[in-house]
Amino acid sequence: MEEECRVLSIQSHVVRGYVGNRAATFPLQVLGFEIDAVNSVQFSNHTGYTHWKGQVLNAQELHELYAGLKLNGVNKYDYVLTVCDPVMGDKWNGEGSMYVPEDLLPVYREKVVPVADIITPNQFEAELLSGRKIHSQEEALAVMDMLHAMGPDTVVITSSDLPSSRGSDYLIALGSQRTRRPDGTTLTERIRMEMRRVDAVFVGTGDLFAAMLLAWTHKHPDNLKVACEKTVSAMHHVLQRTIQCARAQAGEGRKPSPAQLELRMVQSKKDIEDPEIVVQATVL
Repeated sequence: MEEECRVLSIQSHVVRGYVGNRAATFPLQVLGFEIDAVNSVQFSNHTGYTHWKGQVLNAQELHELYAGLKLNGVNKYDYVLTVCDPVMGDKWNGEGSMYVPEDLLPVYREKVVPVADIITPNQFEAELLSGRKIHSQEEALAVMDMLHAMGPDTVVITSSDLPSSRGSDYLIALGSQRTRRPDGTTLTERIRMEMRRVDAVFVGTGDLFAAMLLAWTHKHPDNLKVACEKTVSAMHHVLQRTIQCARAQAGEGRKPSPAQLELRMVQSKKDIEDPEIVVQATVL
């Protein structure tokens, strides 16, 4: 019998929709992981809607939840999954902006990143963490080396504005993984992926990506290429199904609403469990 793998997922939670723990729990369970979910935030729905209501747990309340697990001796985990919420920032129309106060940046750099095994920043977040701009693939690889030096063995820049040979309809993602040989030396695998853009704004994709990357790197610990291909291909299937359903609900010529653009997770169970590889990674 396959050994049980347990994950403690500390993220936000919504009653309606798929973000945070709601986006991470289902795919991890489908892929064979046992999940204990701690909801750092509990909202009625994600903040892409016009209105939302709910609660935010403070540090003491989070500590109490974990203390209960510890008292019962059930706090033994193979992985801890957390997507820092809110994420640091992103680029819009070529200009980067932070979602969080700038004085939190040193906390990410000095406290969060050094204890992480895997990080999945977008290009803007990678630039913030490294203090270096990215204008080319070579500069992106150098930034990933800087992030490796901060602690994480696996770094995936999930999206960038680097040019694609396929044209402006494609986004570039880059990955780098360091593994240690028995003799103490390190081997670095680097990959590049080109993904077709989807003309819609989704919420929860980062949470879903992080969960599936965790699962597939566990199943393929020494093959970043395969892990990323399965992760991104599954993402492609989920997003395509979501946008097709949303457009059908909205009607011809109408822009889908946030409710109609909620990720079609349950409907994509088979694609999450065994994704057809439709996005190939190139080993650099």
